Amino acid sequence: MNGVRTSGGRKIDPFGPKFRKLPKRALRRVGVVDVGSNSVRFVVFDGAARSPAYFYNEKVMAGLGQDMASTGRLNPKGVERAYEALTRFASLAKSMGVESMTCVATAAMREAEDGPAFQARIEKKLGLKIWVIDGEEEARLSAQGVLLGWPDAKGLVCDIGGNSMELAEVSQGRIGRRVTSQLGPFRLQQIADEALSDHIDGILAQLADHMGTDHRRLYLVGGSWRAIARLDMERTGYPMTVLHEYRMTPDAARETIDWIGKSDLQDLRSRTGISSSRMELVPLASRVLGRMIDRFQPEELDISSYGIREGLLYEHMSTTLRKRDPLIEAARFTEKQMARMPGFGKKLYHFLLPLFPDITPERNRLMQAACLLHDTAWRTHPDYRAEACFDNVTRANMAALSHPERVYLGLALLHRYKNSRAKSRFAPLFDLLPEDEIKAAEITGKAMRFGAMFATDDPAEAGRLTLKPDNRLELKLTPAGRALMGEVAHSRFQSMCKSMGVEGSVI
Repeated sequence: MNGVRTSGGRKIDPFGPKFRKLPKRALRRVGVVDVGSNSVRFVVFDGAARSPAYFYNEKVMAGLGQDMASTGRLNPKGVERAYEALTRFASLAKSMGVESMTCVATAAMREAEDGPAFQARIEKKLGLKIWVIDGEEEARLSAQGVLLGWPDAKGLVCDIGGNSMELAEVSQGRIGRRVTSQLGPFRLQQIADEALSDHIDGILAQLADHMGTDHRRLYLVGGSWRAIARLDMERTGYPMTVLHEYRMTPDAARETIDWIGKSDLQDLRSRTGISSSRMELVPLASRVLGRMIDRFQPEELDISSYGIREGLLYEHMSTTLRKRDPLIEAARFTEKQMARMPGFGKKLYHFLLPLFPDITPERNRLMQAACLLHDTAWRTHPDYRAEACFDNVTRANMAALSHPERVYLGLALLHRYKNSRAKSRFAPLFDLLPEDEIKAAEITGKAMRFGAMFATDDPAEAGRLTLKPDNRLELKLTPAGRALMGEVAHSRFQSMCKSMGVEGSVI
């Protein structure tokens, strides 16, 4: 059984069958409080179960575990900041009608001498049940958070907090070996600078012996890693600032680590918006990351915005639900909430599918998502719909969507509303896609732009598209379709054919 401690010192498993079988309504609004060594965060998840929306998200940098490595006790100022934050979060949860509320605490509270006393105070005064989890359980939940965002994740999850760093192996939707360590920046502050590299290397050698070094990807979880990624974006002039699924090569990460070491941290903070308390830990986290790259030799470093909190939500999901595509689930939910005719997106997809006889699975899921989202911006002013679609998708809190895929989906939706992307203010982001992908996104968008002209119950009732071997696209209309095939529809059909490089005929 994974170790979790109650205020009385008794160990039980809060994440057993009862937790996993919460009623379905809990999936629509679930509250999670994460009491970490550096931050205390309150998140309320709402919406599609497989790809949850963040109904509410608030963080306080309490610094609960600062100086704990030298004193053995929680930081007194951090205790009061954390208690004040938890008081607010308990009140917010009540006002939001959050019935399911799970509160977990990690390294600081499980290791501090006065951790149990603070836990008891919270439970008695605020009525919040705190689960103090051990390091391996923390690693498991972080890995589950990664699996929520990356169902096909394969590699090593590395979650860095203030006082600890956890590793977990993920592959084929399962979690393998797990381990915890004392490589949190707060602890490393107590090590003399001249001894720091040897100290980090010694711990990493033990972690490598336990976890192996044959992992192609490192999935990086935690605020310090995200701050380093944000600084990498700043250094390289990367055009997108979404951190989830941001990817770095080991060489790029090393260059950024060197750059951070030579830069003025206050200047970097003002340029990126990273908080002062977080920036204070970045140099030490950078040292750890650099030595990790040397020890584990990954081919790629992937940033995950999902961690323990999302891992707790993952506990609710059945095996069947976990296997669903988070992108498609999010698109379905968005269509249901925001489209004029929910359900039409699936019909549009099937109407247009004959245009793409050799579509790959990767392209197919993007086309499905685009069709589901094709009419969700209808409330936006017509002059801004195209760019609003692009902006929404490239910034959306969607999982299982790489940065190039975000741009592809955004371009497809842009062309759903607009023939040309010339002079778009988003042009720098187009560079994340090769020219053939840009063209494919344009064709998908123009196809949706044409198909939307048959926005009856089902566009298949208006006609059928057939791509002929002689490079002709035939549109065979029904009597109902002929009534709908006006001047604008003809224009959009020809524009689509031109982008596809085929000759169109209407019969």
